[in-house]
Amino acid sequence: MSAPARPAPLESIAVGDIRITYLPDGDASVSAEAVFPAAGRELWAAHRELFDADGLLLLTLGGFLIETRGQKIVVDLGFGDMTVPFAPVGGEFRGGELLSSLRRAGVQPADVDLVFYTHLHLDHVGWTSQNGSLTFPNARHLIGDGEFEFWQGVTDEGLLAVGPHPDAVQAPLQGRAESASDGALIASGVNVLASPGHTPGHCSLVVSSGTDRAIILGDVVHCPLQLADGDLQIIFDVDPETAGETRNKIAAELEGDPRAVVGEGHFSGSAFGRIVQANGRRWTPLS
Repeated sequence: MSAPARPAPLESIAVGDIRITYLPDGDASVSAEAVFPAAGRELWAAHRELFDADGLLLLTLGGFLIETRGQKIVVDLGFGDMTVPFAPVGGEFRGGELLSSLRRAGVQPADVDLVFYTHLHLDHVGWTSQNGSLTFPNARHLIGDGEFEFWQGVTDEGLLAVGPHPDAVQAPLQGRAESASDGALIASGVNVLASPGHTPGHCSLVVSSGTDRAIILGDVVHCPLQLADGDLQIIFDVDPETAGETRNKIAAELEGDPRAVVGEGHFSGSAFGRIVQANGRRWTPLS
């Protein structure tokens, strides 16, 4: 029997002369059947390593720190300092550690030059502000083209329940958020990669230095099994068809580049790994 899944820890990798650190904020325990309704029980029975001691699918919540040529970039801001039961998916979301993780990595919020949001779901924007003021006051705040505007126009209650809070996120970012286009160079060795589907303006980041490359996926996937089967859909995808196309395209490209490292903030165990070909496409953690 597999040991219960554990959240990904704070850990760092080198991509050439660029350093990437995973910053844990917390975790979420959810019903696999609720969030992946099309997946059969047989699939989950074969992958008990993804489940916690209570039999719930464990997702890590957090962000990434990229340090490149004197610049400090934080990618995604976790869930925030709260624990929230989430009845629709049969579990709860727990956050609160991101700033302490950042300090353990030797960085203070005021030191951060740039915050990049892969998208604006609530578990990626939790530390946007504190008491009405931006948590990272000296940073530029970048969001993929159309993402901020999309959420300002949302009226569907289901979407609003998982989107950015009007007061804690949208208001502080109003006038401060900048759009980032596909392919944009946002720092030395760091480029934007449009990866729509999960949300309309969802973006990933490609980090390159010398012959080394890494990609921070954001929510292109939530579970390692989605790298093997890009058509495995989570209920939070706004545009399921486009999300599946994006997953399959990116996974196929990474499969063809076995040296490329993948950074994925929702996987348990380790946030860093590679996509390898072994009896089909699969995820292999670095640690």
